[in-house]
Amino acid sequence: MFKSVFTRYFTIFMVIIVVSFTILGLIYSSSSATYSKNIKKESMRSTRDSLVSYLSSGYSSSGTTDFGRYVYFSASDISPIINHIIDAVNNDIFVIVTNGDGLVQLAVSAPDGISEGDSVKDSSLYNLKSTDDFSGYTDLDGLLPSKMLVFSGRIADGTGATAGMVIVCSATSSIPGIAGNTVRTTIIAILWVTAAALITVFFVTDKIVSPLKKMSEAARSFSQGKFDVRVPVTGNDEVAELAAAFNNMASSLEKNEETRKTFLANVSHDLRTPMTTIAGFIDNILSGAIPYEKQNYYLEIVSSEVKRLARLVNSLLDISRIQAGDRKFVMAPFDICEMSRQIIISLEQRLEKKNLDVRFEPEHDNMYVNADRDAVYQVLYNLCDNAVKFARDGGVYRISHIERDGKIYTAVYNEGEGIAKEDLPMVFDRFYKSDKSRGLDRTGVGLGLYIVKTIIDSHGEEIWVNSVYGEYCEFVFTLTPAETPKKQRTE
Repeated sequence: MFKSVFTRYFTIFMVIIVVSFTILGLIYSSSSATYSKNIKKESMRSTRDSLVSYLSSGYSSSGTTDFGRYVYFSASDISPIINHIIDAVNNDIFVIVTNGDGLVQLAVSAPDGISEGDSVKDSSLYNLKSTDDFSGYTDLDGLLPSKMLVFSGRIADGTGATAGMVIVCSATSSIPGIAGNTVRTTIIAILWVTAAALITVFFVTDKIVSPLKKMSEAARSFSQGKFDVRVPVTGNDEVAELAAAFNNMASSLEKNEETRKTFLANVSHDLRTPMTTIAGFIDNILSGAIPYEKQNYYLEIVSSEVKRLARLVNSLLDISRIQAGDRKFVMAPFDICEMSRQIIISLEQRLEKKNLDVRFEPEHDNMYVNADRDAVYQVLYNLCDNAVKFARDGGVYRISHIERDGKIYTAVYNEGEGIAKEDLPMVFDRFYKSDKSRGLDRTGVGLGLYIVKTIIDSHGEEIWVNSVYGEYCEFVFTLTPAETPKKQRTE
């Protein structure tokens, strides 16, 4: 039924507004009609009471016992007073004054067909004379042209008998006519408000839906490989947050696409270079271009390149296994300080060759962590190997372990060229090498630090790098401490 979010929202909002205003209008109309009726009745009652009081006073001081005679001779004075009261209180009423027998003596502002000499028939006359405060809808047995709201009051003589009556009638055929006017006014107001709401809701809904449309268009662009599209972010509401998140996702996709392209380029480079070298040397050996006595030298180069290719393939397979979850990590406690000692011993010749100032600074002689031993060895060896590789001759080479805030921090530090500030965010990217020419590190394939971070991330831990270009470089990672074995504690 609703083919778009805009149509759905617009329809829902309009239904809510129309229903709400309709209910509100009905309540208001009902309340206004009731209020108008009460005001009308109170006005007519007040008019009747005022006229009864005025005529009773005039009659009692007239000196005559015949109320009809009093009204007849005082009509020129009474009529202006009644008209004045009608104008002051409510000009939608008219007044009939009768004698005690119901004979009309005076009709002020009455409609055509009601005049002096008409009379109220006995059935209605009884009702009017039975109380000083009669009110109700009646046509007074045909005296009035239709049923009207009538308020009447008695004027008594000296004995208490009914000498005359004041009858106040509504000029409209019924009080509901007032309610009808109120309802019509309310309906017109609702229509105007609904029209204004229609325009407002249209623009508000369009403002809400517009970013969603732009996101949909951007998503279609993504499906076509165009990741540079962005959605405008306006305001600070949930839609703006969604647009910002969408843009962040677009940036990530764009970065991933660039990474993919770089990855393919790097893999191609790292595969093509050694394969070209291998093919060239072997072809030259087979063709006899390389003398027999030099063949071993070039075969050693070929062997080195083959090993580098093997390392590249193994690294790629390792990354694939970790990311796919095929490489299972066996978590168990082990002494990371002892692991560091073993790595330092394995690097002893290279450390001495560069005359490095080796410093091993554990907070305690033995510090146990809970992790996969082989995976952590791969991490620590890679960092230590890189630290030796890029340390300057005679510089400081340090491995430290400290425990803080429920974590054991391992830091591998070396003085040397360090890493440029602009390169720090890319250190853990695949195929990243600070040596863009790949001249300093001919044996590496640029995947070591990426594997290191992947392993640390898989352990739910953190790794980062601190460096000042031209001075030093330090890699730090965290591991969860484990309890010291009982045997170690007793020793």
